[in-house]
Amino acid sequence: MEEIKHECGIAMIRLLKPLEYYHRKYGSWMYALNKLYLLMEKQHNRGQEGAGIACVKLEANPGEEYMFRERAVGTDAITGIFDEVYRHYKNIPSKQLNDPLFAESHLPFAGELYMGHLRYSTTGKSGLSYIHPFLRRNNWKARNLALCGNFNMTNVDEIFREITATGQHPRRYADTYIVLEQLGHRLDREAEHLYRKYEAEGLNSLDITHAIEANIDLTNVVEKAASSWDGGYIICGITGSGESFTIRDPWGIRTAFYYIDDEIVVTASERPVIQTVMNVQAKDIKELQRGEALFISRKGGVRTAQILEARKLGACSFERIYFSRGSDMDIYKERKKLGMNLVEPILKSIDYDFAHTVFSFIPNTAEVAYYGMLEGLNNYLNQTKTQRILQKEDGRLTEDELNEILSQQVRSEKVTLKDIKLRTFIAEGNSRNDLAAHVYDITYGSIEPYRDNLVVIDDSIVRGTTLKQSIINILDRLHPKKIVIVSSSPQVRYPDYYGIDMSSMDEFIAFKAAIELLKDRNMEHVIMDTYREAREQQRQQGITQVNCVKKIYAPFTDEDISTKMIELLTGPNIQAKVELVYQDLQGLHAACPGHPGDWYFSGDYPTPGGIRMVNNAFIQYMEKEYMKDTDK
Repeated sequence: MEEIKHECGIAMIRLLKPLEYYHRKYGSWMYALNKLYLLMEKQHNRGQEGAGIACVKLEANPGEEYMFRERAVGTDAITGIFDEVYRHYKNIPSKQLNDPLFAESHLPFAGELYMGHLRYSTTGKSGLSYIHPFLRRNNWKARNLALCGNFNMTNVDEIFREITATGQHPRRYADTYIVLEQLGHRLDREAEHLYRKYEAEGLNSLDITHAIEANIDLTNVVEKAASSWDGGYIICGITGSGESFTIRDPWGIRTAFYYIDDEIVVTASERPVIQTVMNVQAKDIKELQRGEALFISRKGGVRTAQILEARKLGACSFERIYFSRGSDMDIYKERKKLGMNLVEPILKSIDYDFAHTVFSFIPNTAEVAYYGMLEGLNNYLNQTKTQRILQKEDGRLTEDELNEILSQQVRSEKVTLKDIKLRTFIAEGNSRNDLAAHVYDITYGSIEPYRDNLVVIDDSIVRGTTLKQSIINILDRLHPKKIVIVSSSPQVRYPDYYGIDMSSMDEFIAFKAAIELLKDRNMEHVIMDTYREAREQQRQQGITQVNCVKKIYAPFTDEDISTKMIELLTGPNIQAKVELVYQDLQGLHAACPGHPGDWYFSGDYPTPGGIRMVNNAFIQYMEKEYMKDTDK
C-alpha cells in the first residue's frame, strides 16, 4: 500500500572463458554485458534512486584502460547506463565490432568481469557521488578496487575511527566509502607483502608485478576488514587485476545467490532473477551462507570460504513479505501462507458473514497473500458446506436446500486500483494531501452499499499515511457497512538499520498509537523512564545493550494498539466502521520458517549495533518531538 523504500540490489558476472568463445557460441562477445543488463532490469524492484556498473579487462597493456565504470541517477538509470555503454560502439565499423579480439583490445566495457548495482538510499544522501560502485584508483592494477553492496553498517563510527587511527584520511563520511577505504588499505598491505616476498626471491620489478597480479589473495583482505563490521550486508568487490569477492553478513540478514558452470559465474540478490536470465533450475543455484564469501581468482578459480563465524540466523523476513520478487517458488508459497494464516481472525471480524462480505487487496505487492487468503476462505467454506450436508438427519436434501448450500461462495472483487503516482514536486500541504487522496481509485458498484462488509488485504502497514490520506477515505465512498484492513505482516513497531529505509521512531503508526495510549492512561512516566534508561545505556557503551523501546509497547495488547491506530487513521467523516487485522508473530514464522529475522515487529535485533541504534532513535525522538510538545 504505502511504499517502503526498497533495498539495494547487486549483480556480478565472471566469464571463465575468452570473449571469442562466447562470440562463437552465442553470436556476440557482449554476452556478459547483455546478461548484466538483464540481471539488473529483473531486479529493478530493488533500486529506484540510481544504478551503476563496473567492468575489468583481464588483459591490457600499460597505457590502456582496464577498469571501467558508468553510473546514473533516477528510476531509468539502468537504461541510461547501458545506452551510454553501447554508445561507445555506435560508430565502430561492423567488422571490428564483431571481432572479439578487437573488442577486447580496444573497446570499453569489453571485459570478463562485471559488477552491477541498484541503489536506494537509506541515509537520505543522494546524487551521483553516492551511487555504487565506488572506485579506489591506483597505478598498480592489483590495488584498484571497485565496491558495491546492499548494506547498512550500524557501527560506521567505530570503523571510521579504526581506519583514521592507521593514518588514513577518508574524503567522505559514508559507510560505503569508509568500507572501501578499509578494504583498500588491507589490499595495499597484501600487495606490499607479496612485493617484499617476490623481491626476496630475486624477481625483477615487472616480474614482481605479474606475480602479484597472479597470486594476490583477497581472503585475508576481506577477513580482516569484515571482522569489525556490524550490520546486515552483501558486499561485492572487484580488483583491477581481476580478483573478485562477495561476502554475506554472519547473521544472514541480507541475501545473495550464485550460479556456476564451466562458462560463467553469476551472483545476484535474488534467486529467480538468475533462473530467468540464465534459464536454469532453482536446484542449480546456491545461496551464499552466513559469514561465507565467494572468491574468484584472476585465473578463474572459484571457491567459497567461511570468513566469519556464522551467528544465530537472522535472515530478513521483510525480504519474503515485500522486497523480493514473488516469482521465487518458495517466496510465492510463503506469501500465500501468510494470507491463509489470517482466515480465522478475518472471519471473526465479519462475524462469519460470507453472504455480505466482499474480499479484495491493495495492489500490487499484496496480491499473492490475497490468493492465499482466498484459498483459505474457500477451504473453510467447503468444510462448512460438507458439514451441513452430512448433518442432515435423514441424509436427504431437497434440491432447494442443496442449491442454497452450494450457492455459498467467497465474493472476490478488484475493488481498489493504483491510479496515479504522486508527483514529488507538489510540496504545498493542502494540494499534496488532496492529490494523495486520489493515488488509489475504486471500482464503483463492486459492493452493495450499506449492507456489505469490505475486506482488503495489504502486505504491511508502516506509517499509515496512505491509509489515512487515501485508502480508507476512498473505500468509504462505496458505503460499506464495515471496512476490514488486513495486514499480512505483524505490526511494524521498530526501525530497521540493515539496509531498509525505516529508521525514525515517529515514522510508525504503531509507535504513535502506543505513545497516545500511554498519555490516555496517565502512564507518561513510562515514556520518561524509557528515555532515561536509553540515555544511561548511551553513556555507558560498555554495558550489555537492551532494547529500551520495548517498554513503550509492553502495557498493551496487539488489539489495544490496533484500536488506537484506527482512531488515528480515521476521522468523523468516515461512515463505515473500520477494523484492523494483523498477522501475529507465530503466523509469520510458520509461513517463513527460513527467515526468522523479525526485529521490525518484535524489537529483537540480531546485532548489538541494531539495539544501540534503536535506543538512540528513541532518544532523538524524545529530544526533538516529545519534549518539544511537553514544553508547550
